[in-house]
Order: sequence, then structure tokens, then C-alpha cells
Amino acid sequence: MAYTATPQRPFGALLTAMATPFTEAGELSLPLTKQLAAHLAATGHDGIVVNGTTGEAPTTSDGEKRLVIEATREAVGSKVKIVAGVGTNDTAHSVRLAKEAAQAGADGLLVVTPYYSRPSQDGLTQHFLRLADATELPIMIYDIPGRSCVQLAEATLVNLAQHDQIVAVKDATGQAGEAFRKMVTTGLAYYAGDDALGLALLTQGAAGIVSVIGHVTGQIWRQVIDAVDAQDLVKARLTAARLLPVIHAIMGGGQGAVMAKAALEITGVLPSRTVREPLFPASEVEAGHVRQALKEAGLIK
Repeated sequence: MAYTATPQRPFGALLTAMATPFTEAGELSLPLTKQLAAHLAATGHDGIVVNGTTGEAPTTSDGEKRLVIEATREAVGSKVKIVAGVGTNDTAHSVRLAKEAAQAGADGLLVVTPYYSRPSQDGLTQHFLRLADATELPIMIYDIPGRSCVQLAEATLVNLAQHDQIVAVKDATGQAGEAFRKMVTTGLAYYAGDDALGLALLTQGAAGIVSVIGHVTGQIWRQVIDAVDAQDLVKARLTAARLLPVIHAIMGGGQGAVMAKAALEITGVLPSRTVREPLFPASEVEAGHVRQALKEAGLIK
């Protein structure tokens, strides 16, 4: 692939990293999973990322991950792409998850750089190639050095881009300039993995965004993307400005999964903000900040 002014979108343009709904007792709720997936499909989303960090993947079992994929597919049918998070810091385990995700009906795989272990660039290359060879599904590499403690070098991404199954990057490096250069040199479809840099990357030619605040702002993000596509950057900037209070409230220091569930409870999409330990539900003060931000954005009264 080569960098073009019109981005290729293997997974669509607007995706949200979906939270995993639990009952108040902390059990996986498949009815609420379907309800949340249907909500995202109805609010401008082309795709849904399941079993990522926002989906509390560290505390869901492999069996639960498969059930989440199946329930999401049942809720959205074939009209919305499902990208399943399968990355761990154990390559063999990640391969097993990839095969399970393919069998469960995922359209693509999100593979994070192996966290904590801090492999070399050669180790990273081998890890991603093993995942790319494990199934026929396209892969979105997830580059998030703030959590994984390793970052993919440009040369590594250029090499990985030669594999037919490696088609995209979710960039959460916080480095818009570096991301732009890598978009150009690798030809991979870039997705903003940080809501705060979503507009910046879109204007540079990113394929889209994998959002967290998209749980409750999907229609606004869709308007931003459509404005950028129409080369109406004035409209894109003015529309994106509506998102700023929500970005600050959900991503500005709190934990994304925790604050997203608070927002979903406030907007009535989910009945509770239950998370699994070691995460802890948003406090009333934190939820109050989210509520105020949603009001400022015109999303609730």
C-alpha cells in the first residue's frame, strides 16, 4: 500500500473500543453486550473493537472474550466490522486467541505490542508475524508505549507492512508528527488511538479513529470525519471543539474504561458502571464531572 490523500479504510472510519458490560455482581452480561453494540451501530459506527483495554480484557477469561465477539456479531450483523483484541505478552497465547476470534466471527484482529516484557524490535517483528500467519484475518497493530513500555520503530513497521495481513495501526503514541511520517513511509492505514489527537491525525490522512468517548459521542465524531472527508476543515474544527469537555472528563486523568462506563450509565445506555478489580467504579464526584461535560457538549440536558 502507499500513502494517498484519500485514506484506505479496512475497518471503516469510526470505531469505538467497546466496554464490556457486567452485571452489578460482576458477571459478564451478554444482553447488555448486545444492547451496547446495537447502540454503537446506531450512532454512526463502522466498526467496534471488542476485548481491548477499554473492554477490560486483562480481567475477562478467554471464554468470555469469545462470547463477547459472538454477542456483538449477533447484535450488529454484517453491517459493522468487529475487530477483536487478541494481544498479550505471550505470543503463543495471542495466537490461540486469534484463532478463537476468527472462529467466533471477528472481521479483524487488534494486536497490542507485548507489554511489560519489553521485547526487542526483532522480537516485536516475530510476534506480529506469528499473529499475521495464525489466521486469514487482517491485523491492526496497536502501538501504545505508555502502557506497553515498548514502541515500534519506523523500520519495524515498514517491514511488517510487507505482510498482506498487516494492514493498519492504532496509534496511541501521542506523537502526531511521528504518526504522520509513519503513515507516509509504511502505507498502512492509521487509526487515531487517542481521542485528543483524533482531529489532528484525520487531517493528516488517517483512516479513522478508535475512540473511547465514542461510546457517547459517536454522532459527533461521525460529523467530524465527514467534514474532513469533504475538506471542510472549518466545520471539522468547530464540530470537534464540542468534544473537548468530554475528552477531558473521560480521558483527562481517569481510567478510560471506568469513565466510559460512567458516561454510559449517565446516558442510560447501561444500568450500572460496574467494573472488575483492580479497577474501581467512578466516584460520584467523577461521574459529576462527566455529567457536566456531556451537558456542555449538548449530549444531555
